[in-house]
Amino acid sequence: MRTVTHRLAGGTTTPASVRQSDIFDPNSGAVQARVDLGGKAVLDAAVDAALAAQPAWAATNPQRRARVMFKFKELVEANMDELAALLSSEHGKVHADSKGDIQRGLEVIEFCCGIPHASKGEYTHGAGPGIDVYSMRLPIGIGAGITPFNFPAMIPMWMFGPAIATGNAFILKPSERDPSVPVRLAELMSEAGLPDGILQVVHGDKEMVDAILDHPAIAGVSFVGSSDVAHYLYQRGVAAGKRVQAMGGAKNHGIVMPDADLDQVVKDLAGAAFGSAGERCMALPVVVPVGDETAERLRAKLIPAIEKLRLGVSSDPDADYGPVVTAAHKAKVEGWIQTCIDEGGELVVDGRGFTLQGHENGFFVGPTLFDHVTTEMSSYKEEIFGPVLQIVRAADFEEAVALPSKHQYGNGVAIFTRNGHAAREFAARVNVGMVGINVPIPVPVAYHTFGGWKRSAFGDTNQHGMEGVKFWTKVKTVTARWPDGAVDGSNSFVIPTMG
Repeated sequence: MRTVTHRLAGGTTTPASVRQSDIFDPNSGAVQARVDLGGKAVLDAAVDAALAAQPAWAATNPQRRARVMFKFKELVEANMDELAALLSSEHGKVHADSKGDIQRGLEVIEFCCGIPHASKGEYTHGAGPGIDVYSMRLPIGIGAGITPFNFPAMIPMWMFGPAIATGNAFILKPSERDPSVPVRLAELMSEAGLPDGILQVVHGDKEMVDAILDHPAIAGVSFVGSSDVAHYLYQRGVAAGKRVQAMGGAKNHGIVMPDADLDQVVKDLAGAAFGSAGERCMALPVVVPVGDETAERLRAKLIPAIEKLRLGVSSDPDADYGPVVTAAHKAKVEGWIQTCIDEGGELVVDGRGFTLQGHENGFFVGPTLFDHVTTEMSSYKEEIFGPVLQIVRAADFEEAVALPSKHQYGNGVAIFTRNGHAAREFAARVNVGMVGINVPIPVPVAYHTFGGWKRSAFGDTNQHGMEGVKFWTKVKTVTARWPDGAVDGSNSFVIPTMG
């Protein structure tokens, strides 16, 4: 059986004795591979290699670092089909979604190709008599990324792209559920010319995570996952003196105004709520129609659209979405469906018990729709992370603004309307980090920045864009004076702010 192991400096490394975890084929339910789980000893080896390699990489001029990024982009594009098939085989996403996963990561790599411009500092000539002040953006040293199963290509590239481009070494700990694509990306980085020790991949569970958080040589940690774990990582990492950005869970809302184009809204919801089996932190699992008339019209259009969705294996080109990632996650999603029923939600479309002929043991969950969900229900308060859409009715615009604003999560939100004033007012007032106006999944383009508010994000700096450059660099400011040799005191030092 295939084994996925750590990729340390120079290639793949297998310790003499390892713990392992199963990697499933979500389409069949069968174990298809195993991944080695490491701990402190494996991490120490990775850190030692990073410490040896990073100073020379930091001293490499930014143009040459950018050329590695250009070559890596070229290699990923040349291997797109192979990477997407590998991703789908372990995650369960349909092939088109897997390609999208990779492409959105590549867009951050494209931004990193411009790192010579993005990493420039500031300069002031004549801040005082004969005094110039300038700043430099320098790498923090060694960074680490802890990434989730749901985007095994995109999120690692979001992290290691800016970190490496700015001169750092990077240690990636991907999810043990689908670790093969991150390893393959590291291989392609080496092929692109990245020196040994600058990008390494280690596998593990909480033991490895804690080793990363506690290691004194790791200066920064980036994380995406559940909010409880994000909070834990943030507290422990900051206590250890690291800078930490920890992105958590979400319960994104889609506000549907009475004037919205409902046919387009339904198309958007079909993809945003059920695409990738709902396993996205930017999925849209709550739709908020404003007024009962809007709610009834929306519900009437949603039911037939949901019933037409096609579930299939990840290689089925006609499938709208595939299985969830593991049997345990399937049970968790179906448990939330039952909880919502028990709490009084009206089950309109039930996706439980779905089986696919020839793949009866696959981890499939059919699309599910609830109506009359209320804010008191735990199934509304918590992230389900599956193909479940809940209708929460709002009486008016003010209630529609309040619902996502008061929720514990604040990752993304969308409003569907033809009214420019309503959209502008909503975007300004809603207490959420990312807003879409007639855009159901408002993930910003790579040269902007990604990050939520409240329990969706811990830390002060967002992912990618200039925020990513800031996170992976530290600023050094230099105040310089070159005396002209006068001896009469005319060139005596004057603090710039007092000149």
